[in-house]
Amino acid sequence: MPLELKTVKTHKTPVRYIEGGTGQPLVFLHGAGGATIADPFLAKLAAKYHLYAPLLPGYGDSEECGQIRDMLDFTLHNWDVVEALGLKNPILVGHSMGGMIAAEMAAIAPNDVTRLGLICPAGLWLDAHPIPDLFATMPFEMPQLLFHNVAAGTALMTAGMTLDDPKFLQAYLVTNARQLGMAGKILFPVPERGLSERLYRIKAKTVLVWGDSDKLIPPAYAHAFKKGIANAELVSLPEAGHMVTLEKGDQVVQALSRLG
Repeated sequence: MPLELKTVKTHKTPVRYIEGGTGQPLVFLHGAGGATIADPFLAKLAAKYHLYAPLLPGYGDSEECGQIRDMLDFTLHNWDVVEALGLKNPILVGHSMGGMIAAEMAAIAPNDVTRLGLICPAGLWLDAHPIPDLFATMPFEMPQLLFHNVAAGTALMTAGMTLDDPKFLQAYLVTNARQLGMAGKILFPVPERGLSERLYRIKAKTVLVWGDSDKLIPPAYAHAFKKGIANAELVSLPEAGHMVTLEKGDQVVQALSRLG
């Protein structure tokens, strides 16, 4: 079953989502950079699971939604999406900002999530390891923050163009204006909304996946999440940065398979 872009209506807004594959249902929540039907990591997930990857309003060609304003709104919105898709207790996985939302979902409804995968999630703040401000980061600085292999990461980001190519910059800035406008509601000025005080509520079997070379959310946060979530298992992947989903996609899927 190839990946398809579909629409489902929730209480607040129509939601675009990517669906594909067969097997156990898995809901994947994307990071601040969004997700597309061409994302190779989504194809890897769909090869093993029945994948549902909803786009947050304002991402891709989806409508924006001013009613989603704070962390609670994001959390309840995504539960609305799960309900609209007719899913009961899917495997819940999130990357970066999506991991922050997935953790909040599991904390606010601990009896509705039994399997949770968090891929270098945002949501905590350690004064000794401040997270760089994405909203003050120039395009040419992004590959160094996101990838272990900076040259390969740059090629992935630019699709063969250069970081100073006007066509790339125009598309990048226009896309980011919409997407980061939504993401900024929970990531700006710092990606911390009290999640540390709620992690104890998570009952789900939890697997944390982290790239050892993550410069955006460094591995110190992996241990903070592991400490906060009872019996969480940590899988550290060498030679991988924050975009571990692209650099080590097969190993990430293998790590998630521990959830069942």
